[in-house]
Formats: sequence, structure tokens, C-alpha cells
Amino acid sequence: MGENFTKADTYAKTNDEDWDMLHMIVKHESIKVALIRQENAARTEEDFENLTNTWDKLDSNRERRERRHEIGRTEDMLEWEWSGETVIPPPIEHIWWRDLLKGNPIDVIHDCPHQVQEFTSSRNIYELIDALKENQKEVLYYRAIRYWSFQKIAALRGQTDRNILKTYTRLIESIRYNLYMRLLHRYLEQLPLTQSQRTFMDDNWDKYGLGKPTKKGKGGKKV
Repeated sequence: MGENFTKADTYAKTNDEDWDMLHMIVKHESIKVALIRQENAARTEEDFENLTNTWDKLDSNRERRERRHEIGRTEDMLEWEWSGETVIPPPIEHIWWRDLLKGNPIDVIHDCPHQVQEFTSSRNIYELIDALKENQKEVLYYRAIRYWSFQKIAALRGQTDRNILKTYTRLIESIRYNLYMRLLHRYLEQLPLTQSQRTFMDDNWDKYGLGKPTKKGKGGKKV
């Protein structure tokens, strides 16, 4: 009897899970159909505003669900400094240990100035950073990833903070311009771009246009 009850209970539980899944699918399909009807019926400005609000709400819910699966980086992780004695820092509550236990070792493996390109999922930015010199990668890593001050980076490299500031400024400008030129063709041809890429192009169009602006010397003469 006990065995039969267990099997029946398991079967009932499986059926409940199937019904829950079916209910969720029907709910999502109903929302899609209702949204299509709302789009087709929109005529006035108020209708389109309501439609935009509906889309914004759905996007907000989607982004919230996606954030649950993203790997977060806290100040504790960014400010941790390897002593050279151990690869994985104690204690067990450390965020890197938690990432490892969750199966997310990327931040631990690539936490190195010379592998800073591994921290981006963008192919364009990855290639631009990967092509940098090792000293440029080091400055970029400590400034952009660890948020070190220019004075602290200068002390590490044995340079002046003014020199580090100049290097970092030129480095960021070079990455920004080269990324702009990579996206320019798609931007001009109205080819698909992500929202962040399109915003980037819009913000830098006045600065770069179809290419790098020509510098002017004294008297307004082109150099």
C-alpha cells in the first residue's frame, strides 16, 4: 500500500507540475495575443502611449529576470589584492568562493591586468583591448576594473600621476574612436545595432562624423 501510495503521489505531483507549466504557457501566449490586438487597435496618441507603457513594463520585467542570472561584482571583489600565497582567497564567505561554488569561475580566472579583455562580452571591445600594449592593459585594468586612483597606479608603475592620467585619457579616446569607426558602417546603413551601440553612435556623431576630426594649428591652419 505504501509503495502504491508513493507512486500515485509522485504521479499526481508530476501532473500538477505539468498543469502549472501549461498554465504558464497559456498565460504568456494570452499576453502576446492581447498585445498584438492592442497594437492593431491603436489609433490615437493616448492609445500609443498606453501601448508604450505596456511594452516598458514587459521590458522591465524581462530585465529583472535576466539580472537574476548575471554575475555581480562588488567592491569587496574589486578591492581584493592577491598576496601571492594562495590562488583563492579565504574566507569561504568571500564572493569569489561563492562564484566558484555556483560554477562561475570567470572573474577568478581572468582577474589579471593582462587578461582584462576577458571581462567584456562585446567582440568589438574585446578585440580592441586585446590589441593594446601590456602597459596600457595594466593602466586600464587598475583604473576601470579596480577603480584605483591615478596616484596609486603611478606609485605601482613608478611614474607620475600626470603621466598615468595622460596615458589613460589617450587610451580611452583611442578605444572610443576605433569602436566608433567599427560601428559607423552599420550606423549609416541603418543596420541592426543594440540600444547601447546606437546611443554611443548618437552621442559621438558630432565629434567624429565620418572620421577623425582634423586638428588645427595656430591661425586656424589644418595640421
